[in-house]
Amino acid sequence: MSEARVIPLHADDSGVRTRWRLGGTGATTRRPPELEPEPEPQADPPVEETSPAWEEALEAALTFARRRFEGDYAVDDFGFDADLTDNLLLPALRPLYRKWFRVETIGMHHVPDTGGALVVANHSGTLPLDGLMTAVALHDVHPAQRHLRTLGADLLFRMPGFGTLARKQGATLACNSDAERLMSSGELVGVWPEGFKGIGKPFHDRYKLQRFGRGGFVSAALRTGVPIIPCSIVGAEEIYPKIGDIKPLARLFGAPYFPITPLFPHLGLLGLVPLPSKWYIEFGEPIRTDTIGAAEADDPMTVFNLTDQVRETIQHTLYRLLSQRRNAFLG
Repeated sequence: MSEARVIPLHADDSGVRTRWRLGGTGATTRRPPELEPEPEPQADPPVEETSPAWEEALEAALTFARRRFEGDYAVDDFGFDADLTDNLLLPALRPLYRKWFRVETIGMHHVPDTGGALVVANHSGTLPLDGLMTAVALHDVHPAQRHLRTLGADLLFRMPGFGTLARKQGATLACNSDAERLMSSGELVGVWPEGFKGIGKPFHDRYKLQRFGRGGFVSAALRTGVPIIPCSIVGAEEIYPKIGDIKPLARLFGAPYFPITPLFPHLGLLGLVPLPSKWYIEFGEPIRTDTIGAAEADDPMTVFNLTDQVRETIQHTLYRLLSQRRNAFLG
C-alpha cells in the first residue's frame, strides 16, 4: 500500500502559503491580499464636447453678419456675390429643393469639375423656378460645388428687388458678350433658349419644346470652345399648370403673360404656392465644340445644325423620363 501524501499546512520561509494542484506535482503560490500590489488608477478617456446644432447655426449666422458688416466679401464684375449666395440664397432654396420638389439628379458626372461649360435646359413652370433648382443641384450635388451663372431676360433685371437678387446669385443678361466672357474665364453658364415661350406655354403643351431662338448660345460656345451640356428637367411643368391668360393685365404690368392656374388668382396669395411635383434633372453627355472650331460660329448652317442637335437631345430625354415616371407627384 502506497504511503499517503502529506499536505503541509504551514507557510514556507517566504511567508506565502503553498497551494497544491490536484493531479499534479507542482505548486503555485499566491500572495496574501494585503501583499498584492494595487492596480494604478487609469484616467477616463476624454469626452469630446459637441455643440448643439442651434449653437453652430447661430455662430455661423453671426460670423456671416460680421463679415457683411465689415465688407469682408468679394463681388465680381457681373455682380455675383458668392458669400451671399452660399450663406443666404441657397439655404433659402434648399427646403424647396429637398423637401417640396424632392429633386433627383441624373448624369451629374457629365458636368466638368473645372473650366467653362454651357448648360442648355428646357424651360417651363409659369415662374422660372427650374433655373433656381438647377443652380441648387449643381452646387449641392456636384463634387466641385459649382455655381451656375444663369443668363436671364432683360425683364428679370427690370423687376425691383428680383433683379438685384438675381445679380447677386450669379445671373446676368442673356447676351453673347457676357456669356463668352463668363465661359472664357472658366465659369459654368446656364441658358434656357425657349425663354418666355417655354415658361409661359399652356399646360396642354407641356414638355413640348418651343423654338430655341436663333442659336446665339451655340455661337458663344463655339467661340469659346466649351462643351454644351444638354439638361432635361421633368416636374416643373406641374407646379403652376397654366390654363388661361389674362392679356389686358399682362399688358398693364408689362409682362409677357398673366397666368390663370387652378389655384391662382382664385385663392389669392395662397395660389402662388407651387404644387409639390416630383422633379428629375438629367445632365446629358457633353457635346464638344472645340473640335468644330471658332470660325464656324459665323456659319448659319453649322449653328442651326448644332442648335437642332441640342434641342432634339433634350426632347428625347424628356420623353424617356416621362415614360419612366408613374405619377407627376409621386415620381
